[in-house]
Amino acid sequence: MKQNSPPPRLTLRGITKQYPGCLANDDVHLDIQSAEIHALLGENGAGKSTLMKVIYGLVKPDSGEVLWDGLPLEVKDPAHARKMGIGMVFQHFSLFETLTVTENIALALGDDAGELTALADKIRSVSEKYGMAINPDREIHTLSVGERQRVEIVRCLVQEIKLLILDEPTSVLTPQEVEALFITLRQLADEGCSILFISHKLNEVKALCHKATVLRAGRVSGECIPAEESATSMAKLMVGDDTPVSTTYPKKLGNTPLLSITDLNRHSPDPFGVHLKHINLTVNAGEIVGIAGVAGNGQEELLASLSGEHLCPDGKTITFAEDEVANLPPDQRRQWGLAFVPEERLGRGAVPGMSLTENALLTGFLTGLVSKGLVAWHKAERFADAIIDQYKVKTAGHHAQADSLSGGNLQKFIIGREIMQNPKILIAAHPTWGVDIGAATAIHKALITLRDQGAAILVVSEDIDELFLISDRIGAICDGALSPIKPTPESSIQELGRMMAGDFNRSVNDGSTAL
Repeated sequence: MKQNSPPPRLTLRGITKQYPGCLANDDVHLDIQSAEIHALLGENGAGKSTLMKVIYGLVKPDSGEVLWDGLPLEVKDPAHARKMGIGMVFQHFSLFETLTVTENIALALGDDAGELTALADKIRSVSEKYGMAINPDREIHTLSVGERQRVEIVRCLVQEIKLLILDEPTSVLTPQEVEALFITLRQLADEGCSILFISHKLNEVKALCHKATVLRAGRVSGECIPAEESATSMAKLMVGDDTPVSTTYPKKLGNTPLLSITDLNRHSPDPFGVHLKHINLTVNAGEIVGIAGVAGNGQEELLASLSGEHLCPDGKTITFAEDEVANLPPDQRRQWGLAFVPEERLGRGAVPGMSLTENALLTGFLTGLVSKGLVAWHKAERFADAIIDQYKVKTAGHHAQADSLSGGNLQKFIIGREIMQNPKILIAAHPTWGVDIGAATAIHKALITLRDQGAAILVVSEDIDELFLISDRIGAICDGALSPIKPTPESSIQELGRMMAGDFNRSVNDGSTAL
C-alpha cells in the first residue's frame, strides 16, 4: 500500500468462529477497498454466511479483529452496523409476513425511518430507479419469492450505505433484472460504496466484481481477479479439481403423458394474486419441461394447483396419467407418485425447528417410515442419513435442525428427499437456488437420472441458463398465461425472453401435446 493511500473500507484479521461440531471460520483475513466490488466465493458450508453475519453484527467471532476505515470496530448488532453504513441483503428473507413493504423497511431503518408516507414515496422512487418496481402498500405474504428478494434489496438501497453486503441477490431475478441491478451496483461503486458480493453464478462474478476471495472449509484458500479468470477456473478454486463443475445433457422427448393440465382457470382470491388463464400443458414420462417467468406472473398459483394446496372445483383440469387428481389433497397426490419441491425452503420445503430426520419424514412417510400409525424412527434416520450422504449435505448429522444448515445445503437436502422417493412426477421450483456450482451439477445429474428412469419432471425457474441446460422442452408463463411449449433446441434465450414478457405470437404447437 502506498504511504498516502487510504486504508481499506473494511479489514478482517484472523476471524475465527467455532460452532459445535463445525469450525465455520478459521483465521480469515480479508480487505475490501472503498469503491470496490469484491466477491466472496466458496461451496455451501464454506463459511461465507457466517463471515457476513460477523461483519453485520449478528455473530460475535471467537477471535480476530474488524477494522473500519483503518480503525478497530466491534459491531454490536445490526442496528449498529446500519448506523456505520453497512447494509445487508440476506439469502433467507427477514421480513414480517403480515406487514406491508413500507412497514418492513421502516422497522429496518428504526428511528431513521421518518414518516411512513414519505418513506413509501422514497421506496417507490428508489425501486423504480433501480428497475425493481415495488408497491410499498403490498403486504409481504402477497409477494412472490422474487418480489420479496426485491424488497430486501430496496431495503438497503434506501439507506445511506458505505458497504453493501449481498448474499445471493440474483438467485430469483431475471436476466433483465440482474443487468439493471448490476448497473445500480456499478453506480454505487462509482460513488464510493464498497460492495461484498456472494454468488454461485460465476459468470456474474466475472462480469461484475473487481476482486474475489475464495473460502474453503472456513479458510481463505485463494484470491483472484475475476476478469482474468474463466468460470471454470474460479469453480476449481472453490471445489478443487476432483469435483465436476459442468456438463451437457442429451435432449429427450417422451410420448406417454403422465402430467396433463387441460384448460386450467383459477381465480385468485388474493387481491394481489394472479389469475390462471386457460393453462394447457402435458409433461411426458422421460422428459423435463422447463417453465420460465418473471416473479409474480402466476408461478405460485400454478404450483399450488399442481401440488394440491389449491383444489380445482371443475375436476378434470389436472390428471396424473389418466387419473383425475384436481380435487385430491396433497397426501393423495403423493400416494399416486407426486414429489414436490416448493420455491420457499424454510417454512414450506422444511420446518426450521425440526430435525433433518423429522423433515425427511414429513414427505417421505409413504416410503415405509410409518407402520400402523407408528413412526419407525430408525428407518427415518437411515433415510435422512442416505440423503445427507448421497447429496453431500454439510451438517452435524440427521439430528441437526433445518435452520442450522446453510441455504444451499438445505436445498440439497430437500431435493434429495424428493428424488430419493423415486416419484413418477416431480415438480420443482428453483431446484438449485443458492446452491454452489458443484452441488448444482450434482442436482442436475440427479434430475437427468430420474428423467431417464421414466419420471415426468416439471421445473419452474427464473434461471434461464439452467432451464436451457436441463429442459427437453421449454416455455414461459406471463400474467397467468402459459406460452407455447417447444423443444429446447428449437428455442433461444431471446425468444424465451420475449415469451416471459407475454409475446406468445409464434406459429408453433400450443403446448398441450409433445412436439
